[in-house]
Amino acid sequence: MDLYGIGFSNIRLSDDNVYNLYSYNYRINTFPEEIFLHEFLHTLERTSLEYGYNTIALHNYEDYGYSEEILIGLKNWYYDYMRCNVYDENTNEYVGLSQNAYVLKPVHETNFAYAIELNFNKEPNNVFDEIKSLFNVVIDAF
Repeated sequence: MDLYGIGFSNIRLSDDNVYNLYSYNYRINTFPEEIFLHEFLHTLERTSLEYGYNTIALHNYEDYGYSEEILIGLKNWYYDYMRCNVYDENTNEYVGLSQNAYVLKPVHETNFAYAIELNFNKEPNNVFDEIKSLFNVVIDAF
């Protein structure tokens, strides 16, 4: 997700107890923890890039011959991506997430020459909060 040019990963979970994410069913969600791993890897990918390390894009799995599999999703891609074990035919090298990404401190606003303070509104609780939030967005735009 990108807001004002600054990216962040966000996972929203439903509070509905019937939602499929809360229980494993091989016919519905083959690799249920995949969404958490995926978003975490986006965070590491961004940190690695911000420190200037050459890291391949997490979403480019098809470029390296990986595809989503029936029972495990993109598990093999994530495994190789995290271990820098993705073979790149163009360079004849193994690439992936920089191993330094696991020990780097995420970039802080003080690292930027022109930091932007983000003002996040709290989550609306009812229809009136939603309408108020919409008005605030319009007012802030002008």
